[in-house]
Amino acid sequence: MEGSGDKAREEFFSEAQEIIELLSRDLLALEGRMASGVIDPELVNNVFRSVHTLKGLSGLFGAHRMGALSHELESLLDALRLGKVDLSASVLDVLFRGIDLYGRILAVEKGVRTDPLADLDDYLVELARVGTKAPPKAETTLADYEIDPGVLAVLTEYEEHRLRSSLQQGLRLYRLRVVLKLMTIDEELESLKSRAKPLGEIITYLPTGQGADADSIELDILIVSSAAIDLLRSELGGPTAELTELPRRAAASPASAKANEPSGALSLVLDSIPPEPGAITPAPAPPPKPEVYAADAISLRSLAQTVRVDIRKLDRLMNIVGELAIVRNALSRLTERLREVAGSRELRVELHRLHRGFDRNLADMQSGILEVRMVPLGQLFDKLGRVVRQLSREAGKEVGLVITGGETEVDKLIVEELSDPLMHMMRNAIDHGIEPREARIERGKPQVGTIALNAFQKGSHVVIEIEDDGAGIDEKKLLQRAIERGVIDGQHASELGRREILNLVFVPGLSTRDEASELSGRGVGMDVVKTNIARLGGVIDIHSELAIGTRVTITLPITLAIISALIVQVTGRTFAIPVSSVLEAIRLEPSAAQRLEGREVMTLRGSTLPLCRLEELFGFVPRGAQQSGRQFVVVVGVGTRRLGFVVDELVGQQDVVIKPLGRSLRSVRGFAGATELGDQRVALVLDAPALLEEITGATDSSRAGAMMYG
Repeated sequence: MEGSGDKAREEFFSEAQEIIELLSRDLLALEGRMASGVIDPELVNNVFRSVHTLKGLSGLFGAHRMGALSHELESLLDALRLGKVDLSASVLDVLFRGIDLYGRILAVEKGVRTDPLADLDDYLVELARVGTKAPPKAETTLADYEIDPGVLAVLTEYEEHRLRSSLQQGLRLYRLRVVLKLMTIDEELESLKSRAKPLGEIITYLPTGQGADADSIELDILIVSSAAIDLLRSELGGPTAELTELPRRAAASPASAKANEPSGALSLVLDSIPPEPGAITPAPAPPPKPEVYAADAISLRSLAQTVRVDIRKLDRLMNIVGELAIVRNALSRLTERLREVAGSRELRVELHRLHRGFDRNLADMQSGILEVRMVPLGQLFDKLGRVVRQLSREAGKEVGLVITGGETEVDKLIVEELSDPLMHMMRNAIDHGIEPREARIERGKPQVGTIALNAFQKGSHVVIEIEDDGAGIDEKKLLQRAIERGVIDGQHASELGRREILNLVFVPGLSTRDEASELSGRGVGMDVVKTNIARLGGVIDIHSELAIGTRVTITLPITLAIISALIVQVTGRTFAIPVSSVLEAIRLEPSAAQRLEGREVMTLRGSTLPLCRLEELFGFVPRGAQQSGRQFVVVVGVGTRRLGFVVDELVGQQDVVIKPLGRSLRSVRGFAGATELGDQRVALVLDAPALLEEITGATDSSRAGAMMYG
């Protein structure tokens, strides 16, 4: 059993990883905004706060290297947010290198890798050097504006910088005086911030010391905006809100302007001199901002509504649910058997009622656990954004990544297994697909290449598309390379359709590149991609147009934890076919099956459907033997592919938990695992996507099929 120290350290790793991923997303967003000519101060501040949090966590758990990195990054980010260092592409490059180092340090701390991190010291020196660059800036005198000196006196350095920068840009300065209820101050402030964000920036908010009653507090909020006062009033005003513009003062002499600037030393001197009798003393400085004492006065409960759960614990729960599903099926069979027992009507009715309640609660439990396991693909897509940025620079190409569908959810384990295949495809798209800048200009394309990453749910599957606007795949060159390598002979090459030719990219060691580059071109990668996708129960398709671009489509099940399966029998043997791949099941009339180009097919609603007799595929009967009795066709489909499995009986549908076959049988193709059916029977679970791809992709007469798809 893990000790409390181990659990706390695991929590540290999880929280640190989340913060690092958030840092990466914010930096990518910052770079995107900067490319459009906008520097978002809120994003810079978010990055600063994340690094500051990492620094604190590192100190608590003794992660000294992460703490040292956070300290130097924090200094640079503080200089950035205070305007002492300009945000530029080179500075962003330095920050992105910090994200990579964070990941490596975390892996070392977890013991996943042993890395000397020799470049950490050099990077820290570079951070310190970049952070000391402070270009001179023209300052705006805040005393030129009618701002309460008491407010100016308590502005933080960052708030004062943001106010000066905004006024330098010619934005207008407004004061919003609003009365808020203490019990709902957090919610009301958040609502106010969200309404103000599209219109301008809230610099600070301070209590005035006044209030409508003991349950309220009055705040002065400084807002800078380019919007007119009427628009701001309509969006931010209310019965307890008063908005006024703080104009620039009339021209004042330099001496008087300097005298009006806030000065801590002058305030200290004035405070130390006792007032003369009858003299009017200046008003005391406003009390601290309300967040601390207001929150403490309301509640000490956490606002967070989430907890972290180890995926292995969810796996154990899912296994238990699977065992309960077996019990449920046994109860169902027992209820049916009682029909034949005389005088058991009352017992049968009671058992049936219990079975229905058990079934309903079990379904809710299964759905709830599956929902907890689901995570948005955006977690993975955001990481790929950083990968594309790095790889495109290494290749000397300008590439933009467009992401849609990041909110699409899949099983956590599938997301983890997808990272390497997607990285391979991104690398190929950048190296093979996107042309150099000069070539794109010659072809009339934009100088910046585009990779589009899209995801969407389709039934019980999720579809991921990776599309680039690059050179496309040269099918003639690819086929010629396959002939030269002996993958296929010239006679059979002429029989291959366009789809089969494009699928040659999955043959190990086959590449259209004359020379290997640093990124790819060795014929290694796409075969691994296909193998990993197939292991997840998915299929991969490629569509390409020469000089236009390439689209790779991956179709995957949403979860692998527990599935609904169609139970079938073939020559007395029981198999399970995942319902997620089943389109329909129909009776096979003997006259419906025909031979077409050496393959058995049937016509289904005007389309040709390839057939696969499972007893022949698995060698249960000699090939070509005559069949007797009725049979059924289970139509399976993944993506755009269709195939009909010919079986003897349709037993029924039930939920199953797939168990691995073990090391000795792991290499057997065509099976996703095994499952217990509840009556001492074990059924093999067919890997429908793998069988579909192998059977529909290969030809009976060509050895290329086995090499391409084997």
